[in-house]
Amino acid sequence: MKRFLILLMLLQLPGFIFAGDENGIVGKWGDHKGEAKVMIYKKGQHFFGKLYWLKDPYDKDGKVRKDEKNPEPEKRDRELEGLEILRNFSYNNGVWTGGKIYDPRSGKTYDCKLSLSQDGKLSIRGYLGFSFIGKTETMVRL
Repeated sequence: MKRFLILLMLLQLPGFIFAGDENGIVGKWGDHKGEAKVMIYKKGQHFFGKLYWLKDPYDKDGKVRKDEKNPEPEKRDRELEGLEILRNFSYNNGVWTGGKIYDPRSGKTYDCKLSLSQDGKLSIRGYLGFSFIGKTETMVRL
């Protein structure tokens, strides 16, 4: 009976390990093109992410790049570096959901979910309404 209980516990272990750690996304991440770096952090019970580095932080006129595509005119003067682009994610069984991603290139905000692959890459899935209609960006831990 004792061996059976130990075997049962060991069979449950891989699922537990695969589910991951709630704080597994916290840290610095780089996109696959080398154009941007994001720092993900936890504030209260939710996760957020800021752009903390851009390959091209200046526009064609040599001025610091701003959030000029933002639909709210009062926010168009914000610098892109330091801009919070990931907001209000909650951890749920290996996936971070319920959050939003802001795309400063278009000025649009999308529903979003985050997940870690088995090889440690971060998948960021932005979508409208249903997650199967969207785009996934993969980032690597720095």
